[in-house]
Amino acid sequence: MLIVLAANSQRCFVKEAWKCDSQANIITFMTQPISYADAGVSIDNANKAVAKIREYARSTFNERTLTEIGSFGGMFAGAFPNMAEPILVASADGVGTKLKLAFDTGIHNTVGADLVNHCVNDILVQGARPLFFLDYFATGKLDPDVTASVVEGMARACRENGCVLLGGETAEMPSMYADGEYDLAGFIVGVVDKPKVIDGKSIAPGDVVLGIPSTGLQTNGYSLARKLFFEVGGYTPDSFVEELGTTVGEALLATHASFLPQIGPLLDSGVIKGLVHITGGGFLENIPRILPEGVSVEIQRGTWPELTVFGLMQNLGNVPVLEMFRTFNMGIGMIIVCSEGDAAAISDSLGSAYRIGQVAEGDGSVVIG
Repeated sequence: MLIVLAANSQRCFVKEAWKCDSQANIITFMTQPISYADAGVSIDNANKAVAKIREYARSTFNERTLTEIGSFGGMFAGAFPNMAEPILVASADGVGTKLKLAFDTGIHNTVGADLVNHCVNDILVQGARPLFFLDYFATGKLDPDVTASVVEGMARACRENGCVLLGGETAEMPSMYADGEYDLAGFIVGVVDKPKVIDGKSIAPGDVVLGIPSTGLQTNGYSLARKLFFEVGGYTPDSFVEELGTTVGEALLATHASFLPQIGPLLDSGVIKGLVHITGGGFLENIPRILPEGVSVEIQRGTWPELTVFGLMQNLGNVPVLEMFRTFNMGIGMIIVCSEGDAAAISDSLGSAYRIGQVAEGDGSVVIG
């Protein structure tokens, strides 16, 4: 390509392919063709990533899946003949700074599962079972193997939850992210028959609070956890901690569990009055989200085995008890509120649950005793 520009002065600077005519006051130079790859975006790498992703996604498809990966929009059959009044329940979330542990350790096939399970739990609290899931993966420079590893974790969790990985977006955005880093978000849609929606409206004084154990930090509180372990405690992700029985990195990367397998069989029974997913905000911010007016919840600390990782963090930073319960799940991943008469049968069905508190008259607050 030839480009001719009028110079603004009699001085010309000649560089490589430039040609200068000072008498004519003209600069002429050749430009090389510029591609998207020159700007830092590799369509070839994107195609490699999609090829790897496609097989993982296909492994989650069912008879309701109407499109292939690569369509502009994912299509999913929307007929629910067994429901009187189907209600769609949708949620979106991310993994937060837990991703930093994936970057530091090079382990990328767990954060995708974290994301799916977190989203499944968020719609589960309203009685919904998942239908399909979509993801958003963004990075500065696309590494097809890393991307595929993340999606492999998502596909595995989708299969375990009976959920279709219907599609998503893989974005390569040079200079937006540090080398080797990425961001991850997920979007889920589930369904519940309107008469079986769990909304907490029937919760009353005297009801029982049951807690289902978590497997670790789940996907919340990682900014504080990283500060406590790496800045205050001086640990690295590879540090083996005897109290934990593993390295710090492995302990913090423990997969966020889905509670659908345990709670699913109870969804149609009508015995669950309320469900709380203990995510960002811990006990103090999440439990009030489901309480009707005129009631509070009293939690008795010591009625369940708090995971060692939480005590270790509290000691490292001399963190106040209420701050711990406002930030972390403290070993309880999901809370069930039910009547006194149903508590024993629900506990037996769950297989692993603790009676951790009760509902009392109050102003919607949570008291840790």
